[in-house]
Amino acid sequence: AYKNRIRYLLIEDNKKELNKYNVLKRIYYSINNDYITEEKQETLINSIGYIKNMLISPEEFISQFKTDIKNFKDIFNTYENYKRAHNLIDFDDMLTLSLKILQKDKYLLSKYRNKFDYIQVDEGQDTSKVQIEIIKILAYPKNNLFIVADDDQSIYGFRGAYPKGLFDFNKVYKNGKVFYMEQNYRSSKNIVTVCNKFIKQNTLRYNKNIFTKNIFVEPINIVKVNTLEEQYEYLIDELLSNKDYDNLSILYRNNISAIGIIEYLERNNIPFYMRDIKIKFFNHWIVQDILSFFLLAEDPSNIDCFENIYFKMKGFISKKQLNYIKTLNHNHSVFNRLLDYPGLNDFYKKNFLELKLGFKKLSKINPHEGILYIEKRLEYEDYLRENCMKFGHTLDSLKTILVLIKIIASKTENLNEFIGRLKYLQYLCTQSKEIKNGVTLSTVHSAKGLEFEKVYMIDLIEGDFPTTNSIDEFNKGNIEYLEEERRLFYVGMTRAKEHLSLITINNRNDKEVNPSRFLVELENFIS
Repeated sequence: AYKNRIRYLLIEDNKKELNKYNVLKRIYYSINNDYITEEKQETLINSIGYIKNMLISPEEFISQFKTDIKNFKDIFNTYENYKRAHNLIDFDDMLTLSLKILQKDKYLLSKYRNKFDYIQVDEGQDTSKVQIEIIKILAYPKNNLFIVADDDQSIYGFRGAYPKGLFDFNKVYKNGKVFYMEQNYRSSKNIVTVCNKFIKQNTLRYNKNIFTKNIFVEPINIVKVNTLEEQYEYLIDELLSNKDYDNLSILYRNNISAIGIIEYLERNNIPFYMRDIKIKFFNHWIVQDILSFFLLAEDPSNIDCFENIYFKMKGFISKKQLNYIKTLNHNHSVFNRLLDYPGLNDFYKKNFLELKLGFKKLSKINPHEGILYIEKRLEYEDYLRENCMKFGHTLDSLKTILVLIKIIASKTENLNEFIGRLKYLQYLCTQSKEIKNGVTLSTVHSAKGLEFEKVYMIDLIEGDFPTTNSIDEFNKGNIEYLEEERRLFYVGMTRAKEHLSLITINNRNDKEVNPSRFLVELENFIS
């Protein structure tokens, strides 16, 4: 940049107005004429990062993965062009630009090759394709290169981590030597022995044998309970009898799993520290929908809430009818305004009267009963069922959010208390980073590198962990994704020094679910 008199501006600081989140928000809106959700924004950023780190085109990405981002290719190209035009770069550009410069500028390449006689790469399993190419071009021709890596802990495929680069080490560096560090100093013998057998089920790995000189402490504990609530009660009993919260962690595959736990921990005065405080649950559109139903029941003239949900419930209300009632007296009930619609036939009259009575009933029942009423009687569940594919979710994942809302609502008496509870739990998540002596709650991804005396891995259900997508790919003959899920499971288990509990449930969303296939494997190793 200095050589070419370019002033690059890094747009990774979220405290500044000009950052990549805001740039992408604006681009998404300009192309799709719609606001992007937090969830979609994260998917968008991960997808762009993946393309840059894997050195592929957006077309190749779309052919490999189904994306729920509308006009993804246009957004990607607009973002890249905007950055180029304004000399803006993000972290991914730092890598792709560095590689391009080293490939094109012989003077700079020679300068940096001579500057570094020896190169060491740490956490080599997390390097992406572009990073591997940068290392390769810098190390050549001396190839005085030392890489430290654990191929069994490569869990960032979604960010472009490229473990294949490790397996090609001897092809690229003909005189390279591989040393295995196989002794585990952290965990008890029972944990290490079972984990070693478990990870050996993967085929995309170096064939190592992990062992420990630590003593046998206690067997790995596989726990099966019936419902989510039973899972939380089991955890609370364990925690209250333990009290050594500092040395204890609850791990899960997805952040959404934290919601039910924090509700139960707070009710039982158990302090907790969260590794990931950006929980999207509280701003999730399903939570907002449920609140809109309740707020409309409380104030039937609330046109904003009505506009958010009019097409998500029974009644067949059209956009035309909505636009008409917006012109009428805003102090009147939206249902009375609908009944004033010109030329209304008996079918619609009956529907609108039923809705009016339905919302009146909703205003008189407690939040937990209210959510069931919204789901079944106001037919919100039907809306979710019909639209889940459009959202790129399974019905099960959407219903799990409803189940968690019900768990929070079940201890509240009225709407104010319910809204207050949601706000308080959100506040606790944000504040939890200040908690020094609490139970650590974390996704397995964020727990990498940490260790605890006791670890509880929860929600170990087939389709959640491993994910449905990895199972589908495996059934098509592509084993890569399922093997990454197994590595992730292995990372979770090897956080434990002495006690490891693996918990699964039999029923969720009123239907039977299967334990994770990894648990079934482990049962054979433990017995």
